[in-house]
Amino acid sequence: MRSGVLISTKEIAVPAKSAAQQKAAGAALAAKRGETPESKLKGASKQMEKSMSEKQLEEFAHTKRKGKPEHVAK
Repeated sequence: MRSGVLISTKEIAVPAKSAAQQKAAGAALAAKRGETPESKLKGASKQMEKSMSEKQLEEFAHTKRKGKPEHVAK
């Protein structure tokens, strides 16, 4: 018989990898908080707003931009 393993479901903080990702997270966060209408969101920010929690968006948006590329190659 195997012993059960408890896995924590805490959210892991992952910083934004590019300035563009950080900006998109900021726009999505503003929409999630009601500061900007959701209809103004486009592309990645629209997707982020729907799929991420406010805490996750906050962590992405507050990533420092210094040393980050504008875009990251896929």
